[in-house]
Amino acid sequence: MGLSRELEGMLVVSLDQAVAAPYCGLLLANSGARVIKVERPEGDFARGYDTGAEGQSSIFAWLNRGKQSVCLDLKAGDDMQVMRAMLAQSDVFLSNLAPGAVDRLGLDHESLAAVNPGLISCTITGYGPSEAAAHKKAYDFLVQAESGVCAVTGSPEAPARVGVSLTDLSTGLTAYSTILRALIQRGRTGRGTAVSVSMFDVMADWMNMPLMAHRYMGGAPARSGLQHSFVAPYGAFDCAGGAQVLLSIQNNREWAAFCNDVLGQPELTDDPRFKDNPDRYANRTALDAVINASFGTQSAEAVIARLDAAQIANAALNSVADVSDHPLLRNTGARIGGVDIEVAGLPVPDAAGEPVAVPDLGADTMRIKQEFGTSS
Repeated sequence: MGLSRELEGMLVVSLDQAVAAPYCGLLLANSGARVIKVERPEGDFARGYDTGAEGQSSIFAWLNRGKQSVCLDLKAGDDMQVMRAMLAQSDVFLSNLAPGAVDRLGLDHESLAAVNPGLISCTITGYGPSEAAAHKKAYDFLVQAESGVCAVTGSPEAPARVGVSLTDLSTGLTAYSTILRALIQRGRTGRGTAVSVSMFDVMADWMNMPLMAHRYMGGAPARSGLQHSFVAPYGAFDCAGGAQVLLSIQNNREWAAFCNDVLGQPELTDDPRFKDNPDRYANRTALDAVINASFGTQSAEAVIARLDAAQIANAALNSVADVSDHPLLRNTGARIGGVDIEVAGLPVPDAAGEPVAVPDLGADTMRIKQEFGTSS
């Protein structure tokens, strides 16, 4: 049967911008919720991230499928009245504005819950609710740096940010799961609650492996590019034509299969330099040279075929263009301003199909103002 529209009938009002909260809203819309995106009159600045969809933002389209757009000036009395009317009937209020902005607008959870006790308010912040954190702006790559992600990412020579919006997307996903927990709790108690998700907290949790190494194993692992900090062979190896293939050997059984069936050099299993993983890691420069010499005479496709046949974990080092044409990539559609584009599908799509339509700025303003009490 599959998962399909579990949140149908629920209303989500999302006062959001950029990536983290919009991604959470996309997941809620994919689950069947009605998601009303509240934008300032000039629109979410993410609408200007790129012009790839015939002058419109393809990134905005990816994040905002399946939503409605209402433009409200929340400093104007009539528009704030519409906002409050929506929230009085909402199941979820999602936001990721600057620290304290929602409370300064008078949209704090206590005030809203006095009218709508079942409301779930989910606030996404950069660094949490403390006074010191409230004054610190947070963007994805800044939180990657502050949380230590950049310290363990990159080459030995220089740190790097993860090349996708890791912090924003993981926080949006965490907010989504937190909202689902709050909805389950409301089903038992009849009451909503206020929840807050910090980008820094999400990344700190994801950093627990290097944190544990620092605290209890003698120090955090150094940056190692595509290599591992204690496993060999592990990394990217050169094939004919300049292509590279990644592989990982996790135990001596795999090492023997690799030597016999891939390298065609069974004598390496008896070489004292490579007997066990600690030996292989200590002599990884010599080991890498042996592998590169073998792979360098073969195409990447041929190497991958041999690795697959030997059941050795591997992957091609694909470019973005390669991934765009990958046989395992499942695409779906988005339509923005009459332009159809392809986006990678959500990992758990709704059985009824993923959201497609992306709202034009303020496309639903008049309709929503009429629905919630004013047509002005």
